[in-house]
This record gives sequence, C-alpha cells and structure tokens, in this order.
Amino acid sequence: MKSVRTVDIQTVALGAQLLRVGIWKGSDASPPLLIFNGIGANLELIQPFVDALGDVEVVMFDIPGVGGSPAPLMPYRFSTLAVLADRLLAQLGYDGPVDVLGVSWGGALAQQFAYLYPSRCRRLVLAATSPGVIMVPGRLSVLSRLVGARRYRDPDYLREIGAEIYGGAYRRDPGLLAEHGRHIQAPGGRGYMYQLLATCGWSSLLWLGSLRQPTLVMHGDDDPIVPLVNAKIIASRIRRATLRVIEDGHLFLITQTDEVGPLVRDFLLKA
Repeated sequence: MKSVRTVDIQTVALGAQLLRVGIWKGSDASPPLLIFNGIGANLELIQPFVDALGDVEVVMFDIPGVGGSPAPLMPYRFSTLAVLADRLLAQLGYDGPVDVLGVSWGGALAQQFAYLYPSRCRRLVLAATSPGVIMVPGRLSVLSRLVGARRYRDPDYLREIGAEIYGGAYRRDPGLLAEHGRHIQAPGGRGYMYQLLATCGWSSLLWLGSLRQPTLVMHGDDDPIVPLVNAKIIASRIRRATLRVIEDGHLFLITQTDEVGPLVRDFLLKA
C-alpha cells in the first residue's frame, strides 16, 4: 500500500548518541505526537498508522540499536531513554507540551516519559502494552519466540510464527505478514539485547496512580504477547484513563488503521 504522508528523515546528534529521526509534518490543530515503537521496530513500520492520523504532526526516532540509530556502548534504562527523548524534542525546536503514544515495549517508555515529564506530556496513548514485570504474562510458547530477533532477519521464520505471536488479523491473512516484513530493518543483536535488558526489574504499578494526563488505553482482544487483562489493570490505575478494546491482535495499530487512526486523532483533538 502506498503511503499518503511523507516523512522527513534526519540524523540528530545528542552528545555521543546519534538518532535517526522521522518527522511527519502536520497542522497546528494539536501538539505534535511523539511515538515510541515496539521492541526491534524501526520507524517505517508505523507508517500505515501515521497515514490514518491525517494532519497530526508526528515525531519518532529509532531507539538506539534499532533501525538507523547506532547502539550505545552501554545498556540503558527506560528513564535514560525518556531523558534522551526530552533532549531530542528540545533540539528539534519542540519546546512546549507534546502528546505521547507508546506501542508494546514503547508503551513502557511512554509511561516513563509521562511520569518524568508531567508538564511536557499533555495526553497519553498506550497501545498493546503492560505495566512491566509485574504483569499477567502471555503464553510461554509465545514469549520464548520473542527473546531473539530472528523474526526480523528471517522472512520465512516470520511467516511461520507470525500468526501465533501476533494473533488477530495475522491469523486470518498471511499476506499481512509479508507486507509487514517488507518494511523491517533488522535490529543488531546488541541493540535488541539492550531493549530486553531495559525491561528487567521495571514496573509502573507503584506510580501509575500519580499520572494526571488524559489517557487512552487501547488493546486487542486476541493478543498472545500481552493479555488484555494488563490493559484493564493500567486503565484502572490511571485516574483519567479510558479503555478501548479492539477486535484484533497485538499489532492492531497497523491492521486496524481505519478504526484506530480516527479514534486516536479524535482523542488528541479533544478540547
């Protein structure tokens, strides 16, 4: 499918760390939307969802070690990346509040950003994510396939396991896996390992109740990686949260763009 929005790709240096950044220009109807993607996922994979957002301005960067952002020498924590994201926004000229959306692994980073920068984060969208290590886990057979990054490097392996790990539309339409695979830039082994290490010991449960941002929590009803109950826990802990259940799997943000894109856009444009 041809993209309807053009992305401006640039490389930004923040000290010793280079970041590959994508900016989809939009209108001034709402603050820009900062997106944190899932584990091992380069920014191109989010393009169908960005297309569905219409004229919402979007900013996104490849996490260090993923896509076009080189891996740092040392591992990092979610708090480290939240600080890095704030510095990036300032360097790009976004001095005011932004909206933040996090997908799966990126949802943990989005929670951390909202917690560390309450005045910087105006609205929060959490998609297919969890509160961290204190969560209701998915099936062991599914989680064991996520430990390595083989699915990003081996198209045949992705087709073999994609339906099992992503669920939803990927069970019904194998062609979606081929389209998904076309846009993958395989992460380096060190970068993927650093992303896994960032999750170790991290949990937002102790402070979710302190978040004051209006929050949209979205989750698929057939998510083998992160069971739906985790979204219900998050929504119950955040005071101004609304839960929307999508009839799909873990990657509903890509497979249900006609439904999810306008839903997110309407939430961001609320007065």
